[in-house]
Amino acid sequence: MKDEESGNRLGSYLRARRELVSPAQAGLPPGGNRRVPGLRREEVALLAGISPDYYLRLERGRDKNPSPQVLESLARVLRLDDVERTYLLGLAAARPRAPRRRRPEHVPARVHELLAHLQIPAFVEGRAFDVLASNPMAVALSPRLRPGQNRLRSLFLDPEEQAFHLDWPKAAADFVAALRTTIGDDTDNPRFVELVGELALSSQRFRTLWARHDVRGLDGGTTTVHHPVVGELRLHRDKLPIEDVILVVYYPDRDSDSDEKLRLLAALSSTDSAGPEHDRPADVARPKTP
Repeated sequence: MKDEESGNRLGSYLRARRELVSPAQAGLPPGGNRRVPGLRREEVALLAGISPDYYLRLERGRDKNPSPQVLESLARVLRLDDVERTYLLGLAAARPRAPRRRRPEHVPARVHELLAHLQIPAFVEGRAFDVLASNPMAVALSPRLRPGQNRLRSLFLDPEEQAFHLDWPKAAADFVAALRTTIGDDTDNPRFVELVGELALSSQRFRTLWARHDVRGLDGGTTTVHHPVVGELRLHRDKLPIEDVILVVYYPDRDSDSDEKLRLLAALSSTDSAGPEHDRPADVARPKTP
């Protein structure tokens, strides 16, 4: 992480990615006495058609202005997909900028009203996966979806959240890669610095995944979770940008087994909150009335 802290994000990314490409994947003989995982610097340079000295300068941050042609060649050698290739091009294009004026993440009043009307698990998250607002169904699905929780912190530090995800290793890798993509060049954002620092100190698995420099979106898809009361649920996930925040909804296939279980969960949640102390659900963060 030293290269990132010193501003050499391009070099850090190149080194991390070449360590993930085996000689066999690159069409090279494995050879013996390899001291590094993946490809050597000179092998990347040879396959990309550039000099070893020039590639060394790129990794060490001595040359931060490679041409698009060089970057395209490196993307090919490092077997980058479209998202990773775009990320690489963005690293090279990044320029020093004035400090940004950051506005607090704000959930519009109409979104609070929308959450209250939705009958499926729905919540609002910020760029760093902070839960900013949620409806009762989201909290019934997972208590870690209450406002004030952080989804990434729960995923790595809460055993109950890890048991909740049937494919936790994949979920963990996807979330870290999505955080990398979200951060982009906003590396001095205090919230990102705080969250990455906390998880790097607390979780070996996070440190390993962060060092890979994977990048990908986490916009939608289908996930399977295990609820402690209703059991296994197969849910679709959609993310809808609204101003500076993201509305996240989970929903099952209509008339499926998961649909029936989610209806049962809604009924149980309604029964649990029927007491006088729950007249107004505290799980939905509502705007204050002037």
